[in-house]
This record gives sequence, C-alpha cells and structure tokens, in this order.
Amino acid sequence: MEKDDAAVQPKPARNPGALLEILAVSAKLGVTSFGGPIAHLGYFHNEYIRRRKWMDERSYADLVALCQFLPGPASSQVGIAIGVIRAGLLGGLTAWLGFTLPSVIALVLFAFLLQGFDIGSAGWIHGLKIVAVAIVAQAILGMGQKLAPDRNRATIAVLVAAVTVLWQTPFSQVLLIGIAGIVGMLLFKNTQIPNESNFPVPISRSIAVLCLGVFFGLLILLPVLRQFAAGEWLALFDSFYRSGSLVFGGGHVVLPILESEVVPTGWISKSGFLAGYGAAQAVPGPLFTFAGYLGAMISGVTGAIIATVAIFLPAFLLIVGALPFWNTLRKSAKVQGALTGVNAAVVGILLAALYNPLWTTAILSSADFVLAAVLFMMLVFWKLPPWVVVIAGAVGGMLIVV
Repeated sequence: MEKDDAAVQPKPARNPGALLEILAVSAKLGVTSFGGPIAHLGYFHNEYIRRRKWMDERSYADLVALCQFLPGPASSQVGIAIGVIRAGLLGGLTAWLGFTLPSVIALVLFAFLLQGFDIGSAGWIHGLKIVAVAIVAQAILGMGQKLAPDRNRATIAVLVAAVTVLWQTPFSQVLLIGIAGIVGMLLFKNTQIPNESNFPVPISRSIAVLCLGVFFGLLILLPVLRQFAAGEWLALFDSFYRSGSLVFGGGHVVLPILESEVVPTGWISKSGFLAGYGAAQAVPGPLFTFAGYLGAMISGVTGAIIATVAIFLPAFLLIVGALPFWNTLRKSAKVQGALTGVNAAVVGILLAALYNPLWTTAILSSADFVLAAVLFMMLVFWKLPPWVVVIAGAVGGMLIVV
C-alpha cells in the first residue's frame, strides 16, 4: 500500500516568522514584477530559487510546467505553490496576497479616478484602448510561435478564431476548448514524454481531492444558484469565478472571457472595459488583477474584493488539488496531446479577441492604426517596458483626439 504523500515529503514550516517572510518577499515581487507572466517567472526564479534557495532548480522547472498545464494565471499559481511548499496552505495564501494586492490597489484607485471622467471622449482613454490592441497583438505573436508553430496547430487556432468571431456566446469558448482537447488527444497521441524525476509534494491527496471537489462544485453550483437567488454579488462572484476557471494560456486570454461576462450584462461599457485593460498593462503583478478594476467599476470596494477573490480562487484550488497528482498526469501521452490542442485553441481565442472587441472598438481611423503599429514596434522590437508603452499610448491618444 502506498503511503500518503504528506508522510513521505518534508513538512513545511508553520511558524509566524515564515509567513511574515513570505509576505515580505512576495510583496516586494508584487511591486517590482513588471512585464507579464513570463517576466514574473524570471523574477520568481531570481528571488525564490537563486537568492533564497527555497526550492531546487529542477523542482521549480517542474512546478512551472504544472502551472502552464492548468487553467488560470500561471505566475500566480507558481507563487501560491511556492508559498504552500514553504509554509503550508497559509503560506500559499500569504504569497498570493503579497504578490496580488499592490496591483489590485492601484487598479481600484484608477477605477475611482476614471468614474469622474467622460470615458467616451477622453483622448488618453482612447489611447489606452489602442495600447490594448498592441499588447494583445504582441501576446498572439509570442504565443503563436510557441503554441501553434506547425500546420495542424495553426489550423486549430485559425478555425477556433473563426468560430469564436462568428458565434459569440458565453459557452462557445468552453465548447471550443473541449473540442480542441479531444482533437489534440487524437492528433498528438504520440507526443514524446520526457523521463522526469518526481516532483516533491508536501500536500496529502485527501486535501487535494477536497480542493478539486470544491473547484468543480462551485463551477457547477454557482450558475444554478444565480438563477434562483437574485443578487448582484452572487452574480458577480459567479461570473468572475467561471472566468478564472476557464482561462488557458496566460492572463491575456482572460480578456475575451471577461468581456463576454461584464459588457453584455451592462455592468460596464466597452470603452470602460478596454480603458481598464490598457491601464492594467502599466502596473506590476498578475494581469488577473484587472478583475479588481472591473469589480470597483461595477460595485465599488465590495465589488473589487468579490471580483478579485472569485477570479483567483480557482487558481488556488487547482494548484493545491493538482500538485500531488502531477507526477502521474505529466507522464500521460493523452494528457499531453489534449493540452497541445487546447493551447492551440487558446491562440485562436486570443486572435478573435484582437478583432472583437479590441480592433473594432479602438482602431477607428488611419491615425489610430499608425499609433497601434508604433506601440507594437516599441513592445516587440524595442523591447520597452509595458508601462512606457502605456504612457506613450495615452499621450498619443490625446494628440489624435485633439
């Protein structure tokens, strides 16, 4: 009989000093980690692995692979997992708070500032929409080269993009991801699986199963409760929880999912949505904190708290639930093949989002196109920090509108 994972793995530190250390380090990362999820993983490696040696290089690489496999914000999940391994479940929660709160606070303050402006006519707001076009175009370029570099995967991406543009419903993206997973399982069933060493996990399988049960239970029950129990807060929690549960491929993919949840319902205008998304590029930390901005625009501070907790909760439940089973899953060719198809579909979903709502809302003239091209060049070829591009876009938007 196999022993429980918790019995064979080193127990995490549980003293208050460890939690304070995690909070201090993760908060430092939360205010300095600019540049998106790939850059975040580099910051984590430098701080957690090279400087503090909380984990060995191989374990960190395996952890990153797991978080890329799961839906949700990969960099946040890596941080949560390191906190869990360091100081248990409270350590994971502390690591998430430290890394997330700085950008949430910044975006909530931006939301309150924005409510005093005429969003539809402000030139700098228009510039932020154009910034969002350049940012997503850059993400598609990078993800396409990595996740859809051959004929089969490029075909999946383009077909998914076409269906997403022509059939825009709250369920179309989920269905397309599922179909892409099945196609990937069939097309890429002969994927070579590297012979990896086991990943050290300090969590029992019983806790993992409980977390996975809560994840799927909320995903199923929240839409049902929303139908029978009226209330904006429940609806808000349901929308953001589902959005956080269905995002594969990185933070930018949350854009079309959130847009389909908050704009058609009338919670926020398309202009306000895209302005906040553009501003989210200028702050450090995970892009999922964009939910804090949306929640604040919808229902003030309470809305910001509900939206932020709801969109990150699936990431926490999934990483804790998946850690003990990762050694088995990553050795399955079928699982790897399905993931290959899903990743290609993610590129297609993001490509569709580049057209609608981004392009159709932001690129309204030849001057808009020129500004978008310049911002794209600054990101891709000049390698300038996103916050510099955001400022340039806001200034350019003011010049265009004038």
